[in-house]
Amino acid sequence: MSTNKLQMPILFIPHGGGPMPLLGEPNHRSLCEFIKNIDTNYLANLERKPAAILMISAHWEEPVATVSSAAAPDMLYDYYGFPPESYEIEYPALGDKQLATHILTLLQQQGIESKLDSERGFDHGTFVPLKLMYPQADIPVVQLSLVNSLDPQSHLDIGAAIASIAEQGVLVIGSGFTFHNMQALLQNMRSPMESTLQKSKEFDLWLNTAVKEHGGSSQEGQQQIVDWKNAPQALFAHPREEHLLPLLVCMGAAQELQYTPENIFDETFLGVKTSGFIWR
Repeated sequence: MSTNKLQMPILFIPHGGGPMPLLGEPNHRSLCEFIKNIDTNYLANLERKPAAILMISAHWEEPVATVSSAAAPDMLYDYYGFPPESYEIEYPALGDKQLATHILTLLQQQGIESKLDSERGFDHGTFVPLKLMYPQADIPVVQLSLVNSLDPQSHLDIGAAIASIAEQGVLVIGSGFTFHNMQALLQNMRSPMESTLQKSKEFDLWLNTAVKEHGGSSQEGQQQIVDWKNAPQALFAHPREEHLLPLLVCMGAAQELQYTPENIFDETFLGVKTSGFIWR
């Protein structure tokens, strides 16, 4: 990492189930503590707080890469069946249209089809972790969508295209989950299954190895990630890959900056092996 005083690391974090981390749900206790303490444990040595945050949430997909540009984003309660108080949560952070336009330019310079969205509100993949990390909501937040083709290489390329914003004081956060088989997770909340835990461990071991190999200039490591569906238990861990793709955006940016990865959430969560990463 360079001595640039503005330079920020890159994070990938699990955001838990819907609004449950903010509702005191007991199974989310360790995850909440982890997210609450990210700033203290991993960002405290920085010479300044982030100038802005770019969130890549698993809960926003568009036909092309889309950047939020609202000045004061609304709340998007994109879940159902939760208590009334979960629909009253507020996260009044401002947006940053200048940053959004800059990100759009970076994407278009690399030939990546992209657009701005001036109406997009904060979905729970954004406001849940940020309300834990930065409850004061005093840092501007811009969101970047996934592309609904769900193509792995495209998301690595998106990350590489926007990497330079980390050198300009912007904290890039991928918000998803390294295991996202909802049927298995719901079953685990009722009665944990040892077979589910074992399968999640197999995929998590592969993923950690692939993240580390991708951390440098290894073409082999990058190809492993592109071909993630061939990994052990991959399609069990991710029947649909939208919760994995924010990780790929982070990896693309981190490789461009030659950052080194570190697993910072190496835990069993909701009965499955789960990881979170920082690159710096």
